[in-house]
Amino acid sequence: MAIVLSLAAVFGLIVFAYIVELLGGQMVLGVAVPYLAFVVFLGGFIWKVVGWAKVPVPFRIPTTCGQNESLPWIKQNKLDNPSTMPGVIGRMLLEVLVFRSLFRNTKTEALDLKGPRLTYVSDKVLWLAGLAFHWSFLIIFLRHFRLFVGQVPLFVTLIENLDGFVQFTLPTFYITDAIILGAVTFLFVRRVIYPQVKYISLAADYFPLFLVLAIATTGVLMRYLFKVDVTGVKELVTGLFTFSPTVPKNVGYMFYVHVFLVSVLIAYFPFSKLMHLGGVFLSPTRNLANNNRMIRHINPWNYPVKVHTYAEYEDEFRDKMIEAGLPVDKESSNG
Repeated sequence: MAIVLSLAAVFGLIVFAYIVELLGGQMVLGVAVPYLAFVVFLGGFIWKVVGWAKVPVPFRIPTTCGQNESLPWIKQNKLDNPSTMPGVIGRMLLEVLVFRSLFRNTKTEALDLKGPRLTYVSDKVLWLAGLAFHWSFLIIFLRHFRLFVGQVPLFVTLIENLDGFVQFTLPTFYITDAIILGAVTFLFVRRVIYPQVKYISLAADYFPLFLVLAIATTGVLMRYLFKVDVTGVKELVTGLFTFSPTVPKNVGYMFYVHVFLVSVLIAYFPFSKLMHLGGVFLSPTRNLANNNRMIRHINPWNYPVKVHTYAEYEDEFRDKMIEAGLPVDKESSNG
């Protein structure tokens, strides 16, 4: 049901954008919706990050997967169990850039080896698919910078040359176009064919996959099949960034469908699981040094609490405790 609802939602968005474009709503799809999506994204992102930043972290709770700093002759694992800020930075860089924790991920399988046995095996395919998806998405995003500014930056030209070095189509075929389609497809198929993953998957897991797949597909269709006026597209996008938008004629309905889907993704981003983009930097299991043995950490959120000591408790109930046969530290003054 979650798959059907998510797929129907994305298909409905495509149909809606197509109908609005047919009715002459290019200004709505090309200007109003992107501006609104950006405002929602910015406000939602700030709201989420501020909310996370305000959560108290009274104790150091970094995830540790290696030897802590100890005696001089015991080798410390400075990345898996960092005790200094440089170690934390190195750990965070590996986590953000190459998904180190996902690389070490394992999966459980029941093998029938002289009787059923639960075994743990490496699961590098998921790591590779996740890495391919995120990096190809980033590269595609950077390639689109040629539409945002008048003069194409040098780094964009370099990325395009590296991404399109396999030139067997016209226009140039970009490797990341194929990679992102393959990676998203794999992530979806994995959620369907593995019963354990399918059981815990919700519409919030399928919807972003279908939405990104639709965005990538419409982008590929625009580049290789449905030709659009690139000059008009750049004029519109540049106008959006300079707050002087103009809607050129005859850009093509596929472009407006693509822009609408991208706007939906941008607006949906802060309220979805995609917010791990910002959350990973605020995770106390990753961004704290494990130096509990070297520095005494005092909870800054502690507040004075009125306590009732045992001595005060016994003074208050001593006679009743003696009457009930309970041991006391001091005898009753009446005894």
